[in-house]
This record gives sequence, structure tokens and C-alpha cells, in this order.
Amino acid sequence: MVTDDYSIQPLTAQTWGAFAALVERHNGIFGGCWCTYFHDCADRGPGYEGSRAFKEQLVTEGQAHAALVIMDDEAIAWAEYGTPDELPNIHHRKQYVAEADVTPDYRITCIFVDKRYRRQGYARAALAGALDQIAARGGGVVEGYPHEVGEKRMNNSFVYNGTRTMYEQAGFEFIRTKGLKNTVMRRTIQPA
Repeated sequence: MVTDDYSIQPLTAQTWGAFAALVERHNGIFGGCWCTYFHDCADRGPGYEGSRAFKEQLVTEGQAHAALVIMDDEAIAWAEYGTPDELPNIHHRKQYVAEADVTPDYRITCIFVDKRYRRQGYARAALAGALDQIAARGGGVVEGYPHEVGEKRMNNSFVYNGTRTMYEQAGFEFIRTKGLKNTVMRRTIQPA
């Protein structure tokens, strides 16, 4: 279970090392993505190193945001968020655009937990941290795209943005389905 022995910190040039260590412990995450898929990747170099350099550049330029869960100076989880301009790529985008009723101010596109800390509540902690950071940036309409998880357990690589239940517990409202097992969830965050 989640303990009080962690803090939430923003992904910045100062916390890059902790973020990078978490990603490196997990072989670049999802085949070496480095959590770049949801950005406009036109300038990303090839492979693992290209994704790493691209993500570090985005962080340095203030174009990549995440709430990092830090325990004992080590990142153990994160929740990536940003504006639709910063994170234009989402799964099932064609369907999403065709059915869009509003443009959110922010998207939460990826939540990841170190394999040593899974199933202990740190994904929820990362999501809450992202919402707090969004509030500090002025708040607004926030969308997340979690997964519908049925009786059968899904592989962690398919649950890259948490579950519908987790988002409902965080106060998000179900808007519609997106693709086979994805959803669109929405919540308005007040400014801090």
C-alpha cells in the first residue's frame, strides 16, 4: 500500500536524472518509447537513444510535463500530462476527433509505475500529483484515456494510462468509449 514516504515532484531538468533512471530500469518503457509517443515525434531520432534525447530536449524546453512519485530520491512512478498541442498523438485519434465535443485544456496520456511498486496505489498517487500540478498551472478541463478492464487481467503494457475505475475514484466522469478497450474520461480542475 501507498505509504507517506514519497513526494510528488514535477518533471524538470532538475528531476530528469530520477525520471531517466526509472525509464532505464525498464528498458526505455514500451519498447524504448521513453514516453514520447504522445508528443509530435517528427523531430525524434531513431530507436531508444533517439527517444531518450528527444524526451530530454522536451523536458529541458518545458514542453514535457509529468508528476513524478519520488521515494528515497528515486522515481517510482509518473503521470504524463500536457496540453493537446504538447500531446497531439492519442490512440484511436481518428475516432476521437470525429466524436469530439470539446477540446480539453490538458490531457493525461501515460501513467507508469516501477514494477517493484505495482498494485500498491502509486498510479493513483501519480494521477493525483498530475491533477495538483495542473491546478497550479491554472486548472481547466482535463481528459484521461484509461482502459476498461474486465474480469481478465490485462498486461501492464496495455494499461499505460490506468483504468476507468481509478479515474472514477479520482472524480472523472465517463464521456464515451474510444476504440475497443479505451475510454474518454473528463474532469474540471479548479485553479490552485
